[in-house]
Amino acid sequence: MAKRGDTGAGTEGKDDVQLPGARVATADTAPGGTEGAPAEVTPPTRGFLAKATLVTAVLSIAGALLGLGRDQALAHLFGAGTETDAFLVAWTVPEVAATLLIEDGMAFVLVPAFSLAVARRARGTGGDPVRALVASTLPRITLVLVGVSALLIAGAPYLVAGLAPGLPDPGLAVDCTRLTATCVLSFGLAGYCSAALRAHRRFLAPAAIYVAYNTGIITAMFVLGGHWGVRSAAIGVALGGCLMVAAQLPALVRQLFGRHRSETTTMTSTAATTTSTAAGAESPVARQPGERSGTHPVTHPVTHSVNLALVTPVLLFALCRQSQVLIERYLASNLPSGAISHLNYAQKVAQIPMTLSLMLCTVTFPVLAQALAEGDTERARHRVEHDVSVAACIVLLGAAAVFACAPQIIELLFQRGAFTAQDTAATATVMRVYSVGLLGHTLVGALVRTYFSAGRPTWYPLAAMAAGIVATSWIGAATVGAWGVSGIAAANAVGITLTAALLLSGMNERRSVPIRTRRVVHELSKPLRAAVCAAVAGALVAGRFDSSAPALFTGGLTVTLVYVLLLRLLGVQAVAPAFRTALRSVTRRLPHARCR
Repeated sequence: MAKRGDTGAGTEGKDDVQLPGARVATADTAPGGTEGAPAEVTPPTRGFLAKATLVTAVLSIAGALLGLGRDQALAHLFGAGTETDAFLVAWTVPEVAATLLIEDGMAFVLVPAFSLAVARRARGTGGDPVRALVASTLPRITLVLVGVSALLIAGAPYLVAGLAPGLPDPGLAVDCTRLTATCVLSFGLAGYCSAALRAHRRFLAPAAIYVAYNTGIITAMFVLGGHWGVRSAAIGVALGGCLMVAAQLPALVRQLFGRHRSETTTMTSTAATTTSTAAGAESPVARQPGERSGTHPVTHPVTHSVNLALVTPVLLFALCRQSQVLIERYLASNLPSGAISHLNYAQKVAQIPMTLSLMLCTVTFPVLAQALAEGDTERARHRVEHDVSVAACIVLLGAAAVFACAPQIIELLFQRGAFTAQDTAATATVMRVYSVGLLGHTLVGALVRTYFSAGRPTWYPLAAMAAGIVATSWIGAATVGAWGVSGIAAANAVGITLTAALLLSGMNERRSVPIRTRRVVHELSKPLRAAVCAAVAGALVAGRFDSSAPALFTGGLTVTLVYVLLLRLLGVQAVAPAFRTALRSVTRRLPHARCR
């Protein structure tokens, strides 16, 4: 009989990766080899986490590079003027939808719910809790997504007027918004598939969605741009959203309806029930938060894990976080033409280090949810502290490089076609300001998962994010007149840093995971000091070259060497073990590892 995490090993397709640790012990054989022990989801090994992170990182880097190619194509074909500003107002819809439905909102609700369902299926509670969860949630979510998409299409003129009242060509923005509004449905379905697959410890297909998405946009711009102008980019958004769903659907269908799924579920359920009755014991897996060993098994439907009280604060937090972009574009719409474009290009490049730094958190999110569901607070605390430390070290290296080499990066990436040297200078200045807030963005992304993993509603993250948004709004409104787009970017950095500080200070057993806050802050100060020194040194070296390519190479190399040297001198230990584990997982042949 196939193991839970390896179901259908001979039948699954080639778009998934089976990794060590991605398995579920059945009721017949426990992880320690004891026959008749209750079924349980085994904790993932360090090698599994390293390789899963590597797979996710590689595909995410590919998606990010294609995202750069998308932005390069947009800059080359349409520059940084009125048409591009109009499209970027419409681009607000997929940006908000991605945060709500893929990256934050839906994931924070569904990953814990699916993790719990997978654990209950392994324990054998009767039927298939995963299928039951899908049957009870997917139709309702789809209906809501269709309604929201239709509402956005019908209300596009009012949406554009509210987002950018000073836009020179609102009609073009309305046309683009009606096309991009379709992504609400496609992104929602893509986010649903991603959450379900990650809970099953399947990371390849979810990591590939932005490769498919950006491929659709780039193709549409080059094929249709000559006839449709910047509207072709909006058509690409609609096409790319459909490709995101198509990239994951086969893998999800196999997880739900694989050839051995029904047989395995039935056998596990029967064996676990018999064992539980005979031994009078309960599996320690998948207890609700607050449950203790020795209580009766939880038998209420897993669909109770997804309720309005839990969903509402999650979605409001994600929407509040994304409103930073809305504030920026609202303020920039009254500046000279091209301001919105400069903000967009700078933000997209500056956020690449943040995206890469959160790859480990993406992989370990189901692990954290499982630990909290089991009531293992100590394992959850260790997981959070480790992830925060590693993510901070990675993003601060990227932030230092972005600050030191911003003009060279923008010139090499964008300065061609309709994108001028003046656009490069303006975008580079904004990007340097954005880099100051990258640590705050990463900490928010890493910490907020802990608040929403415990399976109980909490409003504290929303309050922290609202405080940051208020700071962003007030500072942006006060500085935009004197500093222009740089004032808007500075407001973003201050606002998100305030939110990160509030989330970090609020980590306790009542709200989230009780981490050792003072120790974490002390450890974060070490890479922060190293990054400041590295950024200054890199900028001085890069400024000595007239050509962008050698300036970027020498500046980036200087940043890296100074940063790594200072990390060693300061005694930062978080990154080295992670890299050693990842290296071992790649260079040695791991048992049962295969690409399919």
